[in-house]
Amino acid sequence: MGIIEKMRLDGKKIFVTGGARGIGKSVATAFAEAGADIAIIDLDIDEAKKTAIELEKNHGIKSIAIRADVTNPDDVNAMIDIILDKFGRLDVAFCNAGICMNVPAEEMTFEQWKKVIDINLSGVFLTAQAAGKVMLKQGGGSIINTASMSGHIVNVPQPQCSYNASKAGVIQLTKSLAVEWADRNVRVNSISPGYIGTELTLNSPDLQPLIKQWNQMAPLGRMGKPEELQSICVYLAGDTSSFTTGSDFIVDGAFTCI
Repeated sequence: MGIIEKMRLDGKKIFVTGGARGIGKSVATAFAEAGADIAIIDLDIDEAKKTAIELEKNHGIKSIAIRADVTNPDDVNAMIDIILDKFGRLDVAFCNAGICMNVPAEEMTFEQWKKVIDINLSGVFLTAQAAGKVMLKQGGGSIINTASMSGHIVNVPQPQCSYNASKAGVIQLTKSLAVEWADRNVRVNSISPGYIGTELTLNSPDLQPLIKQWNQMAPLGRMGKPEELQSICVYLAGDTSSFTTGSDFIVDGAFTCI
């Protein structure tokens, strides 16, 4: 069997949080193209259902949509129960849901701080923990967490201390889980995207001045595309990455090099 065939994900069962649109939808599409069955997890259940139907129609796999709040342990546990009921097992978790608030630190309310930390860090912990419990019993699995280049640098000019702190936390959480679970065949890695031009980002009038400045600063002179994150996630989800755990993959067009 050649390397391309080995990278197929046929028969694997995967969940994607924040999977209804943006990076989550793009990566879920790649997983489906590689043959995996996908659970799309999102607060926007209508959009999640549309994505699930699209994946089934276009790629001939099984896809379900589940509404879940990743900050709510009861929601996360119920999500896992549904996945196991529908799929029978869980092989890969893409813990991707996240938000960002651009608020000066001295003006940020505790509620604003807590919301970002709860979704971006606690939400990753809860979903990774729930997936890990299943995978440890099964004898293996792969967890992929979405961090950010913001876990490595301080972005400018936007003030986003809560986002930066949360994503740095995701990177260290990933490494910690990887070490704890390494001898039980559960691998945990993270991806750290740079600025990615999702549909929502590119169509936001408020972000246009920032996008112009980001592109001027970027070595490649542009934002990344959601599909430019697909291949690394397919690699991490599959068996060819069996020796890869505890790693953070920066996909930022060299932005963190400057």
